[in-house]
Amino acid sequence: MSTPLLPIEFADLEQFAERWCSASETERYDQRLNSTMTDMQRFYDAIAARAEDALTYCDKFSIDDMPEDAKHLMYLLYSMIQVSFPVEVWRQPRIPDTGSASLTCVIEPTL
Repeated sequence: MSTPLLPIEFADLEQFAERWCSASETERYDQRLNSTMTDMQRFYDAIAARAEDALTYCDKFSIDDMPEDAKHLMYLLYSMIQVSFPVEVWRQPRIPDTGSASLTCVIEPTL
């Protein structure tokens, strides 16, 4: 059995951790583009139901001194944001009517 990535209070979300706990925006965006709507909907429904609790948990720590499991939880929240428009609005992983256009993030925020 592998070591849990998330705090024990969020064990119900552990099934999504390996796939959706990416530290970089580029990785989260790639994951979105390479996921089915069924997978994204399942992830979104699970994390959205726990988002307030997750935010409250992460807010207990300074961003500069956050334990690894809390960082992973925060990354999971970032992934929720990444899939929110495809799930809630577009009903597809890519932005509608963009054809083969893509976005490459050159600089992104870091902890």
